[in-house]
Amino acid sequence: MKYISVILLALFGTNLSGIAQTKNSIDGAWQLSRANETHLVLVQDGIYYYTVHEGNQFLMTQGGSIAEAAGNLVVTTLFNSADSSKVGSNLEIPFSVSANQLLLTIDGNAIGFDRVDDGKAPLAGLWSITGRMQDDGKVVPIHQTGSRQTLKMLTGTKFQWVAMDPAKKQFLGTGGGSYSFNDGKYTENIEFFSRDNSRVGASLVFEGKLENGDWHHSGLSSKGAKIYEVWSKTPIRRVKVSITPPIPPIR
Repeated sequence: MKYISVILLALFGTNLSGIAQTKNSIDGAWQLSRANETHLVLVQDGIYYYTVHEGNQFLMTQGGSIAEAAGNLVVTTLFNSADSSKVGSNLEIPFSVSANQLLLTIDGNAIGFDRVDDGKAPLAGLWSITGRMQDDGKVVPIHQTGSRQTLKMLTGTKFQWVAMDPAKKQFLGTGGGSYSFNDGKYTENIEFFSRDNSRVGASLVFEGKLENGDWHHSGLSSKGAKIYEVWSKTPIRRVKVSITPPIPPIR
């Protein structure tokens, strides 16, 4: 399948070491339309997701850590739905950013993504589920064990969740689209879903509130089940990348 992500697959190439959290000038959501494909890049709290879909058909996604260094984006990969062998690699990509466009230089060619939002919103960040209400009304903590994890990123207007197991280089599923959060109502509009494209186009409305830094999320799931979840900001596990000597650029 020859779409632009064939080029970009090499771009976002995980080593998991160190814990840090930075703000990048490219934080937020960026989009490129090519033929019938939509290419979406989300960046928040030092993590990126890159996803391609065509209409309601999910094509691929990948993501990991991202940092800016000397005019380059230094990237690594936690997951890659199209090529698990990319997990663990890292690259430097020359870039420039303006108020409205992100330019990535690949093989001497600039590929431009238009800004969708600047990543500033009450819910913007990377989240993981840390609690769930039981039938007796008590919220109990969720302790994730092993290397499998589900992370949900929100920018200013876009959301995407990803289920993965980096230690096994496994991608387990994703979905995303646009969202709004107003007057205690959180609404998701699904634009892609890797497991079931029949859900694309659906809108889900939940009660939502921020309490002591946690996001309380309640309502009905996409399957109609009652849920009450607590999500917490996730500490960012980042790669310590030395740029002396530099990582070889894409050739």
